Amino acid sequence: MDFVIAIEKVRQDWLGRVRTIEDDVSPSMLRRIAAMLDLDPDAYPRGTPLPPHWVSLFAQESARQGDIGVDGHPEPGVTLPPIPLPRRMGAGRRVTLPGALRVGDALTKRAEVAAIEPKQARTGTICVLTMRHTYLVGGAVIAVDEFDAIYREAVPPGTPSPVNPGTPAPEGAAWSRTAQVSNALVFRYSAVTWNAHRIHYDADYARQAEGYPALVQNGGLTMQLLLDAAVENTPGHRLTGYTARLTRPIYVGAKITLAGGALEGGRMRAWVADQDGKLCAEMELDFA
Repeated sequence: MDFVIAIEKVRQDWLGRVRTIEDDVSPSMLRRIAAMLDLDPDAYPRGTPLPPHWVSLFAQESARQGDIGVDGHPEPGVTLPPIPLPRRMGAGRRVTLPGALRVGDALTKRAEVAAIEPKQARTGTICVLTMRHTYLVGGAVIAVDEFDAIYREAVPPGTPSPVNPGTPAPEGAAWSRTAQVSNALVFRYSAVTWNAHRIHYDADYARQAEGYPALVQNGGLTMQLLLDAAVENTPGHRLTGYTARLTRPIYVGAKITLAGGALEGGRMRAWVADQDGKLCAEMELDFA
């Protein structure tokens, strides 16, 4: 009952609250992004159009160092609602991409607390926070990204974190590629997105405090790699939106398979499988 009362207080105080973040889509930032994605860092001078889904790499929150908690996230209530559960992980998103982003644009992000929903799950009490990120250039909306994060109870020290046992990944892919989730790639993605969550770089913390067997790949990176692969395999089409769901952790150092079906009626299904063939992420993508 105390948890329900606490969540209702958070909802009253935070639901609908908006933060605005300004950013420049600068050539120097594009050099870092391109290099991180193993692309030519000199290929993005001012005015270059960017893949629409790259917009999520910009206008990140920048909490002060004194506001960072023991897990590496900003303390509750600094940039996100103070939900009274200690562990937070990305779960999925719904994105529309009506506009274009170019190198040199002045970008505005409106970050709105869209929903706070407590639930009872197989792993115990959870709360789902939905943030609605609206991106604008010159006052025009170029993207809307609704992002879900799941808050969970802490596991007792020395106890393994509950993990989805997984289901087999789909078969019959029209295209696929393998990727290596290296420490350096995860570090560089975390640097680009200003993400200091310790499960991505502090193995002792990941094992001892959060019960994972190894460092955990950043879910945003999983989605970035899958989106890039899907776009590369649909030449002549423009990505206009997608939904994504993360279903199973990927551990740093693992080899993964990025795959997708054929483009049919402007829609494609894509997914990520781990080295055991288990489904880790899936997407529905829309193209024009």
